[in-house]
Amino acid sequence: MPAGTARTLLLVVAVIVVIESVVYLVLAALDLRDTPQERLGSGIGIAVLLAAYGLGQLVAARLLLKGRAGARAPLIVTQLLQVLIATNLRGEPRLALAVAVPAVAVLVMLLSPPVSAALRDHPV
Repeated sequence: MPAGTARTLLLVVAVIVVIESVVYLVLAALDLRDTPQERLGSGIGIAVLLAAYGLGQLVAARLLLKGRAGARAPLIVTQLLQVLIATNLRGEPRLALAVAVPAVAVLVMLLSPPVSAALRDHPV
């Protein structure tokens, strides 16, 4: 695990990503619960995608805390996806902010010089 400022930033990133992951896992369960019988196939598909997204973020956060540089790229992709999702929520400004602000914060921290240097020093 990196030390100093990088460690603090990575811990904050991990906390935010874990919260996001829990939200996606809850959304997956709610989607399954609320899917009407005639749309069960698509409901299951969406629930599986949401659950995989949430679980993938959890795995990446755990690896990032171990100092694995390879975990940063998937988290950057997921956060960029969340920013794109937020731009499509123009009709719901509070929800758009709730999706975009943590994603932008995570991106800033993941791309910060201390984190980049720490992960470069611990590439495995």
